Amino acid sequence: LGIKVQCAVTYGEQPVGYAIGPALEAWEALNTMMGKSRSYDLMDKAAHIAGILLEMSGKAGGNGSEIALEILRSGKAEEKLREIIGAQGGDPKVTPDDIALGSERFTIRSRKNGAVLWIDNASIVEAARLAGAPKDKGAGVLLHKKIGDKVSENEPLATIFAERAGKLDRAIKVFEEFPVIGVGSRMEMLIHEVKER
Repeated sequence: LGIKVQCAVTYGEQPVGYAIGPALEAWEALNTMMGKSRSYDLMDKAAHIAGILLEMSGKAGGNGSEIALEILRSGKAEEKLREIIGAQGGDPKVTPDDIALGSERFTIRSRKNGAVLWIDNASIVEAARLAGAPKDKGAGVLLHKKIGDKVSENEPLATIFAERAGKLDRAIKVFEEFPVIGVGSRMEMLIHEVKER
């Protein structure tokens, strides 16, 4: 077909950014675009992919990701986002506080001191799904810590958001039944056992 294609292999050992779920991801993206928060892995991945597109189109020479980051820092990316929101019938003046997040919430806390050693992506996605995402727009999981972050006992690791208490309870069970976020002083090789019924 004559289509120019380029692929990017990206890091996938943990979620990109801190939010999983429609409203939470929109909230995080808008906060990032406005410069109110710095989700560095989200910014890095978006800038690199946008940079590849800029380079493929011949608009960037060899520094596409730097151009993309400058567009983000300058506010031009936010301006374009707001233009797109308006064109799709949304409120172009929307703020992160305007985005409705699930009213039912539960925070998962660390049981010990250490550092986040790993995150089970599949279990995080399952918890978000059981909380109601993506159908329930305000449902999902917001991470407070990522791999490598230091953690104290009882410090928040993640908050589950749901629109109904029953769905919140089902999502909490994922964290109770399986090790979802590994905290320790060193990497332990055994994560969990699978036993016969």
